[in-house]
Formats: sequence, structure tokens, C-alpha cells
Amino acid sequence: MTRDLASIAAELDNARATATSVAQLATDLTLDNAYAIQARNLRSRVAAGERYIGPKLGFTSKSKMEQMGVSDVIVGFLTAEMEHRADQPLELEGLIHPRIEPELVFRLGQTVEVRADDTSESLSRRIRESVDAVAVGMEVIDSRYRDFKFSLSDVVADNTSAAQFIVGQWQDFPRELRGLPVEFLINGETVESSTTDAILGDPFVAFDQLATMTLRYGFELPAGAPILAGAMTAAHWLESGQRVKVRVERFPALSVAVA
Repeated sequence: MTRDLASIAAELDNARATATSVAQLATDLTLDNAYAIQARNLRSRVAAGERYIGPKLGFTSKSKMEQMGVSDVIVGFLTAEMEHRADQPLELEGLIHPRIEPELVFRLGQTVEVRADDTSESLSRRIRESVDAVAVGMEVIDSRYRDFKFSLSDVVADNTSAAQFIVGQWQDFPRELRGLPVEFLINGETVESSTTDAILGDPFVAFDQLATMTLRYGFELPAGAPILAGAMTAAHWLESGQRVKVRVERFPALSVAVA
């Protein structure tokens, strides 16, 4: 590589903190290096006072993969400071080119430790058995790259474009989640319709993907962690004055206003 990982991490963290876009990274950046950069920035943010609360999945829907021009599921991190209350207006100040998307969110009722003999299958099973609630959610994404263009390694290094997230009312788990109709509305008009199967064909497959990536890259799975399972539609631009709403059958609707 032409640049060291520390300088790339610092550049991306400064871009996030100052809402200043940067150029795409070097084309020879490997995926393992991208996750190492992401981990560096998590450590920096924790050292600065933020609190890690759990992982999030990205690119779990076909429409999102097509929108972003990638084909692999990715994982990023969430901190407590990234959570936004639905009853408070979203502020666009401090964001570069924010978009929003509807998600399902799982909550871990207990910490899941990786065991020496874990396989993806065994860890996936224990993650699912540890989930105690599920909710409708939204994620605000805000790539720090110019023109919202990036490679797979770019977006991983940039913490999967994560900016903020919103969680609706928690519901008991387990419950049937396959094939539930999803409606995404902006200012009262439906902009996207899909089903919960947009998440990897079955939302429960998210546990398999998370287990695989946890074994590979060491993500922690603490008690109470909200796990964003990935978008159920393509992301839409956020603009001042909008009201965004998500409806998923059998769940309370979730809405938020943009300041």
C-alpha cells in the first residue's frame, strides 16, 4: 500500500467529525486492511468518550447492493452516541450527503462470547437464541467519500457509511418475520415497497452472516446490543422538513421528522 493504515483511519475520522468529503482510497486496499482501519477508528472514538454498543450489517438487500454497485455483506459498528430518538427531529447539520433506509433491528438479551470451537453455524445459533426482542428501525447513512462513490473496501473502512440509527418499539422475539410487507414513506407518499425478505431472502439469515464476520474480524456482541440487520429498500436522500415513516406488517409504525 502507498499509505499506512493509521493515516487513512485519521483521514476518515476527520472527514466524519468535520463533515468534509474525501477522495476514494487506494485501489490496493484489501478488505482485511479496511476492517483494520474501521477497528482503529472505533478505538479512537471509544478513547474520545463514545461507547460501543454493537454491530450492524450492510448490503443485505439486493436493491441496496445494486444501488451501491457492490455484492458482499459487510459489518460495521454502532456507538451509543449514534442512536437518535424518534421523537426528536433529525438534524442534517454535520452530515455530508445523508440518506435514510428502513431496517429490522434485533436486540441481544445477553452477551454472546465467541468460543474456541465455534463454527459459523454454532455461533449463528447462539446469537439467535440470545435475541430477546425485534423492532422496526431506520439508519441514516452518510458516506464520507465525494459524490457518494466508493469501493467495497472504501465503505468498510468508512464504517459502512454509518451515521445515526433510530429504533422503534421493541416486540417479543422470536416471531415470524418472513414475507412481511414493508412500506417506506416520505411526506406521506410511498417511495418504496418491499417485504422483510429483502434482507437476504430471510431476516434470520442475518445471524449467519453476522456469525461468519464475527469469527473473521472479532466483533463483540454485548448484552443489550441493537443489531441492525440491513436495509429493506434502497436508501433515500434526506432533506429539511421531511417526515419519514416505515410501516412493517405486525409492527408499530416508526416515523421521524427532519429539522
